[in-house]
Amino acid sequence: MRIHLKIQSNGQIVPFNHQHKLVGTIHKWLGWNNHHGNVSLFSFSWLAGGKKDNAMLHFKNGSSFFFSAFEEEIVKKMISGIQQDPSMFDGLKVVELVIQEDPDLSSVSSFQVASPILIKRRVDNRIDHILYDDPKAGEYLKETLQTRMKEVGLIDESLEIHFDSNSPYAKRKNLVYNNVNNICSWCPVIINAKTETKQFAWNVGLGNSTGIGLGAIR
Repeated sequence: MRIHLKIQSNGQIVPFNHQHKLVGTIHKWLGWNNHHGNVSLFSFSWLAGGKKDNAMLHFKNGSSFFFSAFEEEIVKKMISGIQQDPSMFDGLKVVELVIQEDPDLSSVSSFQVASPILIKRRVDNRIDHILYDDPKAGEYLKETLQTRMKEVGLIDESLEIHFDSNSPYAKRKNLVYNNVNNICSWCPVIINAKTETKQFAWNVGLGNSTGIGLGAIR
């Protein structure tokens, strides 16, 4: 299930590196004090509509983003939290909320990204970031999604995922979060799988660190 949020700004400027504030707001709405370390079964997009000015963003015409979760109960908690306190940060506030049920994805295989996809793996004493043009990227995306699928008992032997690396929109994207630079991919993804598997990915996202707003797809 997915909810689309329309955001109003009071005119304040927002730091370009504001992702930690968005994560904190979502945890406030969900009533979580510490959700790190658990397998995330939700994802959310980046704020849309910002105009960059040096290291700041202006949202003169407002903004929007979406939040998705596999479990309907999480979405209900989110809605309840927003209704109790729609304020966000830096003068942003939720003014409208629209619920979207899981769509029929039976004939859909290509998905656009709504936030960059991060793939990271530990190699000896270092962390490698794998980008969309790496031959093993699809294998790692599949591996991470299957880990989340196991959490809910979902099995799909037909699952195959790969980046559409020939897309003209494919590029590298960086996110600095808690002083850590995450090197990500902004690139469409092709998913061939059962309908329920594609719906699961549509809700929980792809790659690592979906809990901080990476890997959301539309």
